[in-house]
Amino acid sequence: MFFLDGIPIILSAFLLVIVLITLFSTAFIVRQQHVALIERLGRFSGFAGPGLHLKIPFVDTAYDIDLKTEDEHVKLDAKTLDNVTIELEVSMQYHVDATNIDQGKDSGVYKSYYTLQDPVAQMRDYLADALRSQIPTRTLEDVFTEKDEIAKSVDDVVSAKMLGYGYVLVTTLITRIRLPKDVEESMNRITTSKNNLESATNDANAAKAKTVIAAQAKAEAMEAEGRGIANQRIAIATGIKESIDTIRTAEMTSEEANRLFEYTQWIDMMTRFAEGSASTVVLPSDFQEGASTFAQMLTAQKAVNDKS
Repeated sequence: MFFLDGIPIILSAFLLVIVLITLFSTAFIVRQQHVALIERLGRFSGFAGPGLHLKIPFVDTAYDIDLKTEDEHVKLDAKTLDNVTIELEVSMQYHVDATNIDQGKDSGVYKSYYTLQDPVAQMRDYLADALRSQIPTRTLEDVFTEKDEIAKSVDDVVSAKMLGYGYVLVTTLITRIRLPKDVEESMNRITTSKNNLESATNDANAAKAKTVIAAQAKAEAMEAEGRGIANQRIAIATGIKESIDTIRTAEMTSEEANRLFEYTQWIDMMTRFAEGSASTVVLPSDFQEGASTFAQMLTAQKAVNDKS
């Protein structure tokens, strides 16, 4: 009796389970920045955007497709024009193209799901091929200086190809260039040598400029000194001429005037000598004769003055 009474309870529970399963298989939710691709009995049926949706249980199947931008890092080797093997680290940002989702089978979402089995691997292959066509045409130095140009060229090539598979390549960045250890050490030595040479050149130029400025200053000083000496000599010559002219007016012969002038110069020289610290003086051999002549000249001049 208990068994018979329990049959409706079991059936009720079973029906409840069936209803719940049917309910859960009928309703589904699509998150923001996602899209659901619907297949009906294995055939593409359409897309469902973010929100709550219903489907036919056991007939329709919904596949979630993420539309957010993904970041993929790739490492690969390449050889430069000057035969240096380098390792490149490349970053790719990409996402599924959902701009034309209303076009159904011609949309980027449809192509991204049904065209490629492994889109990331395909992008890596395209990227490697594009880079290996760019790097061998450049020297190692050019690879460093033209890194952005290389990345843009690779981005243009890979973007055009991946767009046909429903993927948008946002950007391609060469994030790092690794060199063989011996090449890196060699480049560091070259950089150090260049810096030392530049520093030495700057020091030499500074010393040269300093020497040139000092030479110019010395030349200007000597020129000024020369002009001063010349002016001094002109003044001395003018004074001597005026003195001789004055002496001549005192009824002296030219020879007597010269003797007087020489004696005056000698007196001035001896005065300066006495004021100095020297202890030796050299006199001319005719000093006595000159002194006697000057004494006679003074006596004669005195006699003339007394008569007048």
